[in-house]
Amino acid sequence: MPDFATSTSPAVQAQLDRLWSLSPGDDILGLERITALLERLGNPQDSLPPVLHVAGTNGKGSTCAFLRSAIEASGLTVHVSTRPHLVRFNERIRLAGALIGDDALAILLEEVLDQAGDLGASFFEVTTAAAFLAFSRIPADACIIEVGLGGRLDATNVIARPLVTGIAQLGVDHQSFLGDTAEEIAGEKAGIAKPGVPLVTMRYPAAIAQRVGAVARAAGAPVSASGGPWLFSADDGKLSYKDAAGRIETPLPSLAGPHQPENLALAIAMLRHQNRLTIPVEAYRTAAEATRWPARMQRLGTGPLTELLPPGSQLWLDGGHNPAAAAMVAATLRQIAFPGIGRAEVHLILGMLSNKDPAGLLAPFAGLATTLHAVPVPNHEHHAPAALVAIARGLGMIANVAADVPTALADITAATDPAEPPIVLILGSLYLAGDVLAANGEPPA
Repeated sequence: MPDFATSTSPAVQAQLDRLWSLSPGDDILGLERITALLERLGNPQDSLPPVLHVAGTNGKGSTCAFLRSAIEASGLTVHVSTRPHLVRFNERIRLAGALIGDDALAILLEEVLDQAGDLGASFFEVTTAAAFLAFSRIPADACIIEVGLGGRLDATNVIARPLVTGIAQLGVDHQSFLGDTAEEIAGEKAGIAKPGVPLVTMRYPAAIAQRVGAVARAAGAPVSASGGPWLFSADDGKLSYKDAAGRIETPLPSLAGPHQPENLALAIAMLRHQNRLTIPVEAYRTAAEATRWPARMQRLGTGPLTELLPPGSQLWLDGGHNPAAAAMVAATLRQIAFPGIGRAEVHLILGMLSNKDPAGLLAPFAGLATTLHAVPVPNHEHHAPAALVAIARGLGMIANVAADVPTALADITAATDPAEPPIVLILGSLYLAGDVLAANGEPPA
């Protein structure tokens, strides 16, 4: 499924239009095109600050956010490359703490596109090359690179000697690119392993752990998995982490969800398995409390969308779009809706791209969500809202089609007792999440 990007800057938009005219449009895997493009640019990937490379089906973005917070809390500077953007393309390239500016981005894209014209490079390959070029030119103490798709053949995997690599939660997604089974997908993601570079992972079921271990051994990478060389627990309002170097305690993450302590622990473990960056214990505590990651169980603030709901309502946003993400989001939502005394009605607003599994995503919400309002995902190929409604009704939900998110919110308000303000979750697509953030006046900064 191709990425789409627009900009309010005419100079940036001109380069994005040019990129679309040159790009094949769809995701394509392989290192031949990105390698050729980077060679023409002087191989900037070989001149990056120490790289922390993160893969995974779910949680890799949150892990990158925790890494960034801990590094910056240590008084160090860090570049960050993530995907996709939510509102502005600039979100993909963070330079020593700040999103890249429009003027610099336009020049950078033009420079890369001048070298990419005859290569058939994808949108992600061109933008990855642009990020590497920017990171090679501006000093920083570290560089966090999030894998785009898979690992082994992802454009980011041209980095020959990262400082440390990590794999977050694994699940089934992008089967047309990565394989039909969890083990095949795990093997692709473990392809970021490099000789002599620590590969830090979460605890996986035996078959998946064996596949990851086999790929790592073939690459000559030592594996350090949760439950082995490092351990963590989350209870009594704190996270306890332990490895051979000692124990660390932090508050539980401010990011919502029972899965976030594991992402924080993975970030801590990655930083504890490298020897270039000095991270004091207090920085981990700051990361737990200060990390924010847009559209991952984000409660929206006051804005045009939240004002469409009755006073006292909660409007949450999550870009999760696969069954594993849905299970985590549903568990989080259950904690919010059923805090121990009483319960609030839960309503879903769902829009999904056409290459995602709606039945798998909706199943964890059966018995939790009272209603579902299905919406399109503007400017993207998406499941017909009527088809989503049929699936939701099969799971026992009251479901209807809405023209867009504001209409869905208005419909929920019209059917709600003002004395019992609802909890509403918008989910199913990061592209939809970006539209929601823009509409509510909360673009990532």
